[in-house]
Amino acid sequence: MAAARDLPKKTDQRGLEALLAGYSPLPGVFDELMDADGTIRPHWGPLIDVLGDLGAAGVRHRFDTADRQLRDSGVFYRVYDDPNGGERPWPLAHVPLIIAQDEWRELVAGVVQRADLVEAVLADSYGPGHLVSDGALPAAAIAGNPDYLRPLVGVTPPGGRFLRIYAVDVGRGPDGRWWVLGDRTQAPSGMGYALENRIALARALTDTYRSMNVERLADFFRTLRDGLAALNRSEETRVGLLTPGPLNETYFEHSLLARYLGFQLVEGEDLTLQGNELMLRTVSGLRRMNVLLRRLDSDFTDPLELNISSRLGVPGLLQAVRAGSVTIANAIGSGLAEGRVLQAFWPQLGRHIQGDTPLLPNIATWWCGQPREREIVLANLDTMVIAPAFGYRVPGILDNGPVIGAELAPEKKTKLVDAIRRRGVDFVGQEVVRLSTMPVWSGGRLEPRPFILRLFVTATADGWSVMPGGFCRVSERVDARAVTMQSGGRSADAWVTSAEPVHETSLLPSPDRIQIRRVTGSLPSRAADNLFWMARYIERAEATVRVVRALAARQAESDPETGPAISRLRSLLTAVGAMPPPTTRGKPPSLLAILSRLDLFGSPLSVVNSAKMAGSVIRDRLSPDAWRALTDLAALLSTPASPMATAADALDRSNQALRLLSAFAGLTQENMNRLTGWRFQELGRRIERSVWMCRYLRSFAELDAPASALDVLLELADSQLTYRSRYAMIAARAPVVDLVLLDGNNPRSTAFQIDRIDSILVTLPGSGTGGRLTMAEKISARLGTELHTAEPGDFSPEAVLAIENRLYQLSNEISLRYFTPKDRPTAEILG
Repeated sequence: MAAARDLPKKTDQRGLEALLAGYSPLPGVFDELMDADGTIRPHWGPLIDVLGDLGAAGVRHRFDTADRQLRDSGVFYRVYDDPNGGERPWPLAHVPLIIAQDEWRELVAGVVQRADLVEAVLADSYGPGHLVSDGALPAAAIAGNPDYLRPLVGVTPPGGRFLRIYAVDVGRGPDGRWWVLGDRTQAPSGMGYALENRIALARALTDTYRSMNVERLADFFRTLRDGLAALNRSEETRVGLLTPGPLNETYFEHSLLARYLGFQLVEGEDLTLQGNELMLRTVSGLRRMNVLLRRLDSDFTDPLELNISSRLGVPGLLQAVRAGSVTIANAIGSGLAEGRVLQAFWPQLGRHIQGDTPLLPNIATWWCGQPREREIVLANLDTMVIAPAFGYRVPGILDNGPVIGAELAPEKKTKLVDAIRRRGVDFVGQEVVRLSTMPVWSGGRLEPRPFILRLFVTATADGWSVMPGGFCRVSERVDARAVTMQSGGRSADAWVTSAEPVHETSLLPSPDRIQIRRVTGSLPSRAADNLFWMARYIERAEATVRVVRALAARQAESDPETGPAISRLRSLLTAVGAMPPPTTRGKPPSLLAILSRLDLFGSPLSVVNSAKMAGSVIRDRLSPDAWRALTDLAALLSTPASPMATAADALDRSNQALRLLSAFAGLTQENMNRLTGWRFQELGRRIERSVWMCRYLRSFAELDAPASALDVLLELADSQLTYRSRYAMIAARAPVVDLVLLDGNNPRSTAFQIDRIDSILVTLPGSGTGGRLTMAEKISARLGTELHTAEPGDFSPEAVLAIENRLYQLSNEISLRYFTPKDRPTAEILG
């Protein structure tokens, strides 16, 4: 068992022994926690001391706290091939990687040196091309790379830098020396997840985190934010973060960084070109955008000049880049430096450009595009990893990426050898890497697991700033040679410790530099669209659940007098697509099952999932509590129904769902500033509620409606208490219609909704232009006048249907004016 002699005397030896039971470094593999004879490395001592004193139960409690923090923050990643929808909770490996200060300084020097080298190679490749003409780099190693974008040759990015963010994956060799495993220059991911890991673990181990003087991350993010903001040509514009959208595996990180750094989260459809200027489509017209932090691969950024099948980019974006009107970080085309082919040349490029040996060597690589190197690879195929030279796969040969030669079946090996001989430029041979290990918490004790550490740097006016720590990916497999989150890896925080106390940092400006603002910038049309429809879906879900609850309550009563009401409720659910049409064969589905049906477009779960999809696109605009309420609601409704479920079970779940719906509505109402985004959300909510009040009236308030149907209407409109306090009598049609349709003081009535819609429409951009009402304002004004001047007896089901249709027209007019992508005249361009 591992020795504990380097630990402080106060350590609980029994807790320590349980913690380290069976922990043993693998032969020939460097372990972060212990040296080869099992001695704890000194800089790990304080943490192991604390974990040993806590014991298994205490450690488990602390780590459960970290998991809960991540879960409550809604941290997730998307698995593309997951049949269950793809979103998985973020898997934390709990134990941080600890790096001593002196070792960290060496890592920083190596990373900065390599960042300078990569920047120089990109600048030369898209500029004068001296490396190729001087013979330091084969032309095919550049021109053969699909990430080398010829439309940008000769284009120097504003400010002269290709890289604003650079990341490098490193691991240790058996001697403990750090080696580069890969470069990330396209759109490096992991910074946001590293931040969430840090927040979760720092809260779970607060005292330990402080006592070990762990370097803070905020300074790095502030440097990144300020560096990009300095590239803006106008104080009125914000930096944009260009995301592929909510289906991307790291979309959570995109929304997190946008919120944390104060950037505008945008998708390609939010942007357009006017002349050579990049414009953001907003509900107020076009706004200039000067800076984009790109999280979209280069090839997809411009369907006109690059990948014509892309629906994620901005047509014409490269023209704006060539004109110098927009700065993109990292520069489009910078993915060139990620190619494995360059791994074969970095050492000699370092000597050629910098005149020095790299401080961080990379794994030995042979490019098969060179005759001598190709023969070396073929002669040593069984001892090498064979990988694509460019990109992540070679179709038909390496469909799933790199392979170990010794593990190939004979026929596949023969096919690979033939491919290398026929077209060697597509392949590289690399030494087989055995990753070093770090401790993870598993089964109540620590166990060694392979890991890869990703380090981040950002450009500054004086060079590079390195994030003190990084993004660790840890494998579950002891013999892993690569680690990805897609294949089941976990993530760990990285702590850089200091001998001196570290200063507290914040992204907030100093008090004397804060500029008072009460607005948050322009609202993109797409964001307004999703706020509007998210609110409509939430209101629709609430209305449908209320119908299910009313039906469940009456079915549970087994009262013959409720028969007509039950029939009307079932008909309404069928009409809105929440219940299948009645059939003479088989038993009808239980109400509990109807709540969770995904094959019915109008079921509560389907509608809530639509709300969640709309909300996922605007995660940066929702509070964590609101998003958590929405995900809890989806989880509740998706809980499978028991075959033994009764109407009482459906009643209970409906009540739970309504409480969560009320929580979400309350959070969005009380936590959102009354700015343009809130107004569009409120419009969606009020329109949908008006529509459902009309549906309720048409179903339960015909001219000869019985009292039982009117009672259902009052329940669905949540107006029983008001009615009973006003009328000490059974439900009668005229007062019920007045309360649900015409009473402007009833927050559930149609008239109340129209009043609110009226008050919001006049505050929207473009309202009252030239002293004229917009079409939406005209529809709303006519509806309001009609409702405020009518009598309850004036409304037949046909008249109510006419109101419902005008509400649909109102919704369409709002969508056409504010959500439909269209480019406003130049006179409306601002910023």
